[in-house]
Amino acid sequence: MTDLFRLDGKVAVVTGGGRGIGLMEKLRAYELQDAGLDTIEANLHLGHEADLRDYRLPVEILHFLKISSVRLMTNNPEKIRAIASSNINIAERISAEVLISPHAARYFATKRDKMGHLTGSGVAVPISCGTDNEEMRSGPESTPCCADTEGLTLGLHS
Repeated sequence: MTDLFRLDGKVAVVTGGGRGIGLMEKLRAYELQDAGLDTIEANLHLGHEADLRDYRLPVEILHFLKISSVRLMTNNPEKIRAIASSNINIAERISAEVLISPHAARYFATKRDKMGHLTGSGVAVPISCGTDNEEMRSGPESTPCCADTEGLTLGLHS
């Protein structure tokens, strides 16, 4: 995300990893995944919905900052719907292409197949997941860019 910080703008990070079930439940879900369930099956087995995250806070941050149009980096259709349904224009969706290790291949396939995560569309921008050195492309100064890993990172500039 080094390019984002060079924009001399506003940055808001809204965490949301674990699909909103909390740390202890996420650890229980990991145990179930180790036993063979996928990420969705594990959440459902624990009595949760597939994804409990709520994207109202990032939308409210955008409204508070009077941001009316964004470049959105995500593959998650729920995040796209949350932004689009809030009267904020998505000027461009940038595909969050990640380097998928063999260990994570099933997880990403589940996100694609069961949650409808998009692949291969939009402008592809490689980011490396699971490191402190995530990279993303910044957009034109007139349009903010929102990046997606597990939570929602909003890189905003006025």
